[in-house]
Amino acid sequence: MESTATAQTFTNYIFFWSGQLFSLLGSSIVQFVLIYWIFDETNSMTMVSLATFFSFLPQFILGPLAGVFADRWNRKVLIGLSDFCQALTTLSLIFLFFFNIRQVWLVILINSIRGVFQAFHWPVVNAIIPLMIPKKNLSRMNGINYFFTGLVNTMGPIIAGILLVLFPNDITPILWVDVLTFLIAIIPLLLIKIPPILRKVLPEHKRSYFKEFIVGFKAIIIVPGLLILLFVATVLNFLGNPFSTLMIPYVSGTHSGTVANLAIVLASIQAGMFVGAIIVVIKKVWNKKPLIIFTGILIGEAGHLILALAPPQNFIMISIGGFMFAFIVPLLTPCF
Repeated sequence: MESTATAQTFTNYIFFWSGQLFSLLGSSIVQFVLIYWIFDETNSMTMVSLATFFSFLPQFILGPLAGVFADRWNRKVLIGLSDFCQALTTLSLIFLFFFNIRQVWLVILINSIRGVFQAFHWPVVNAIIPLMIPKKNLSRMNGINYFFTGLVNTMGPIIAGILLVLFPNDITPILWVDVLTFLIAIIPLLLIKIPPILRKVLPEHKRSYFKEFIVGFKAIIIVPGLLILLFVATVLNFLGNPFSTLMIPYVSGTHSGTVANLAIVLASIQAGMFVGAIIVVIKKVWNKKPLIIFTGILIGEAGHLILALAPPQNFIMISIGGFMFAFIVPLLTPCF
């Protein structure tokens, strides 16, 4: 795909990306609040696991296909539509809570539907990056993206914790945050122009979604070492996912933590991502990548071990472990 990125499209992308950060903040706050509410209602790690599983299942299933759609459909419309539908699902939750319809299974179902729209949203957002950011700025922009994403995700649990203290008996007012941040995010999207993909490089695949998907899969096999790296990344994500999925019941249930303790632990995890992103922004060239990957994996797993073996209510130790395993994620990304 030939790049159409210029200084103007880069400026437009920064404007658009700034709005998306607000949307991410709203989603971070609402996701924290919903999972906390489910655990508070059921006191069950199984229900929390199911809620998280069904939230990410649509992204797992539809994610590979979303990239194909991103190359064919109007990306501006697709981003706006997926953002709007996510806000609409949150609005449906608001009405359920307003009318005191608070079945856990229904909240899990609606949150899963929200995951369907997220599955289309982020692949499309990522697909426009090479179209709008000049190649010389891509590495630096990835670091900046991790930096601010980490900052937003650090603020999300803290803000959610404060809002839960202010609204301990009803999360309905907190859910409005997601709708508000959607309205903020949609403004830049409406004002910018997203360059279209150059169709002339895709003529033989223009009629078949399946062929495009197969071409992408074959490219993974052809590139030396890429399949192994994807396998390693998949295994690490699989082994690390229970930590993020069960963090709320682990802190609130196993360690009898308060909302404030939980917010601090989750903020520490995102702070690790934040600090790692700062290093990525500063560091331009990464040498000895195999050594960095191996060392990073050891540090990350040491963080998981510290977190898992923390004594009861030792939230400092839990926070340190969380910081460590999150810290290496942005550092490993340029190496992969």
